[in-house]
Amino acid sequence: MSQSTPQANGNDAAVETVTLTIDGREVTVPKGTTVLKAAESVGTEVPHYCFHEGLSSPAMCRLCLVEVEGAPKLQPSCVTQAQDGQVVRTQGDQALRQRRGVLEFYLVNHPLDCPICDQSGECHLQDYVHEEGRDHGRSREPKRVFGRDDFGGDVLFYGDRCVMCTRCVRFMNEVEQDPRLTVVERGNRSVIDTFFEEGLDGTHWSGNVVDICPVGALVSKDFLYKQRAWDLDHTPSICPSCSQGCNISLHTRDNLVQRLKPRKNLDVNGHWMCDHGRHRYEFMNRPDRLTEPLTGRGTARTPSSASRGWRAALTDVVDRARSLAEGGRGGRVMAVMSPNASNEDIGALVEVVDALGGGDVVYRMARADDEIVLKGYPSLARRRDLAANGHGAELLGATRVGDDDATGGLEAVADHDGIVIVLGDELDDQGEDFGRAAALYLYLGAHPSEAATHADAVLPTTTFAEQEGTFTNIQGRVQRFRQGLRAPGSARPAWLILGAVAAELSGRETAPTSAEEAFDALAGRTNALAGLTWDGLGSRGALVNETVPLAGD
Repeated sequence: MSQSTPQANGNDAAVETVTLTIDGREVTVPKGTTVLKAAESVGTEVPHYCFHEGLSSPAMCRLCLVEVEGAPKLQPSCVTQAQDGQVVRTQGDQALRQRRGVLEFYLVNHPLDCPICDQSGECHLQDYVHEEGRDHGRSREPKRVFGRDDFGGDVLFYGDRCVMCTRCVRFMNEVEQDPRLTVVERGNRSVIDTFFEEGLDGTHWSGNVVDICPVGALVSKDFLYKQRAWDLDHTPSICPSCSQGCNISLHTRDNLVQRLKPRKNLDVNGHWMCDHGRHRYEFMNRPDRLTEPLTGRGTARTPSSASRGWRAALTDVVDRARSLAEGGRGGRVMAVMSPNASNEDIGALVEVVDALGGGDVVYRMARADDEIVLKGYPSLARRRDLAANGHGAELLGATRVGDDDATGGLEAVADHDGIVIVLGDELDDQGEDFGRAAALYLYLGAHPSEAATHADAVLPTTTFAEQEGTFTNIQGRVQRFRQGLRAPGSARPAWLILGAVAAELSGRETAPTSAEEAFDALAGRTNALAGLTWDGLGSRGALVNETVPLAGD
């Protein structure tokens, strides 16, 4: 019988549950759960095509049919709600025979071009036929050829592979709410097509139709014939392209990012991500990298690692900075940072500035003209702020300067005659005279910059894809990202470099040696992050203690 159980978060509200039996196992699930999801909760996968968690369920693929005791015929598990006392058999003879027949029909016109299909290795049709399909096909008729169609944008359509699940059509209708795809013709002539040659050009979220296609009917032009799915490593990460903070996976091979895919997080981006963020990954593969710490200005600059290493380079930095601060010649420190630096990087920078007597920490951030909202999932948008951690920078004490093109605003820093620190900003709009007057100029970055010409120390840092850390998104949600690429040469995370400098300047015996230690130390000294822990962030992140507007601006 149904019963109520307290919610896991400790609220007074209770969730009403039902108990049923699936393949001989008793299962208790919240009332309203479908049989398909109830089966998944105990590790039983019922083959399905048209069903997707983020879309409506038309129950049209007829692949998820199961036997329900007392029902006069097989039931589609994607829309059949679990009931108290229900007895379900997903592996009964009748259900298996039905699924085998449906799979045979799917293969009537399917080209069986798995060796060249981009979906091979991720294709549900391969898995389902291998598990439950016939050993040999019986069709002797020639296969119908639909050919390839360019849908516009980044999407190609292979009609021969399509199983008519209509996920793509429903996404464009229900989620993007820009109905540019439809089913034309009927019966075995049915095919997905675009309206009036308009195609998917000009859309902002259509890359998601490739993600949700269960076979290789919809493929990405960017990824076409690029890699095999089984050769890719998947690393949980956060999209750095705007302040939404979409959860993504970095798909990597040969120490290069090959593509980005959305990762489910119902608190942030659901199942989706925008095309803007999806296709901005090549910057992570830039070959022009700083790989060794360099000290000295101009032609006198030498690689520290060749003879002395990181320890000697940082000793020089600490000694000079301390001497300037104690002698009163450092003045207020002027620091410039990138809004794509992690919370740990920014926290370590602020700590160094404070240890040197205080100063100004500023950042510049490009801003789009407007937000691009996903109409069917309105909490998700390509935000105006085109960087991952502007909100985290503000919480940690940094101030935004410059214009909406992330230029200007550094006039006082460029001519500062005290201590100047640059973290991550490549200063593309600044010439080689930047920092010429500085008593001590430190440049920490992943890539070379003309504006680092007069830096007394050029210290190579990792990109976010080469380290662990956290970003704080527009909602004030702190989220973890993980390391997906190997760092080149002697490059190190900025929090590790600056943390060692801050510890030495402050007289502490130890400095953080992991991102976890760096974050927990930062949370311990920052009011907005109080109570948060590295482990407590989990896979979905956690909100900071300050109230923040969802709209952002």
